[in-house]
Amino acid sequence: MRLFDMANSKDKAPENIPGPYYNDTTCIDCDLCRELAPQFFKRQDNGGYTYVYRQPLTVEEILLAEDARVSCPTDSIGNDGDK
Repeated sequence: MRLFDMANSKDKAPENIPGPYYNDTTCIDCDLCRELAPQFFKRQDNGGYTYVYRQPLTVEEILLAEDARVSCPTDSIGNDGDK
């Protein structure tokens, strides 16, 4: 059972690059997303949380980012889709 329902787009970590994927400030720095998809997620060392530093572009990349998103134990990764 998860503690949270979904990432909050109004509470994004400030370092996130613009695009559909983002981490919000509920990130607990567990490192799972960085292990699953290090090409998109990076640690903010001073704050101890993760942010999206590159958006996925290809179908394969999107699948990796989605795997990280659904695996996040705190539901801190959001995907606002194509906007």
